[in-house]
Order: sequence, then C-alpha cells, then structure tokens
Amino acid sequence: MKKIEAIIKPFKLEEVKDALAEVGIEGMTVVEVKGFGRQKGHTEIYRGSEYTVDFLPKIKIELVTTDALVETAVSAIVKAAKTGKIGDGKVFISTVEDAIRIRTEEKGEKAV
Repeated sequence: MKKIEAIIKPFKLEEVKDALAEVGIEGMTVVEVKGFGRQKGHTEIYRGSEYTVDFLPKIKIELVTTDALVETAVSAIVKAAKTGKIGDGKVFISTVEDAIRIRTEEKGEKAV
C-alpha cells in the first residue's frame, strides 16, 4: 500500500476530487494548510503599506491506496491540479506498512 500526499491550490480541490473519483479512489482526507515552496510567498500592498505574505493557502490531500492504483491516482491528481504556473504544488508517495479499519478490525488492503 502507498500513501499519497498532494499539496495543491485551493481552487483545484473539486477538480482533483472528481478526477480521483473517476479512477476509483473512494476515500481521502483534506486539510487546509499554509506554506511556501520555491516562490517564497509574495508581496502585497495593504492600505499603502507593503508587506510579504510568506505562507500561502494550500490544500493537502491524503489518501492510502493499493500499489496497483498508485500511478493512476497520481496521474489523475497531477492532470487535475496542474495550471502550469508557479505554486501548482507537489505530490509525495510513501509506503504504508499496515492499515486497520477500526469498526471491523480488517487489516491491510481490506482496511483501505
């Protein structure tokens, strides 16, 4: 099993969610986060004063899937989240050793 974490622009959430549903991903966790990458935030002017916005609003999507669905899920996320502009986000993939569904106590891929 693999855990996929994707950091995307907030307005792309619905598109990514729909794209994942189309490829058979049923569950995910979504968190509003703030952060920055290479762009290091940006400068804004408020009431005549210039200030730097270091942390930009982003959405973090987390999901665990079988090894067989990883490439399909990642492709769906990248295709749906891409704008071609700075700050589109990142996708991280890591290995999950085990999963347990609390209600039924199922383990492994059955719990996902």
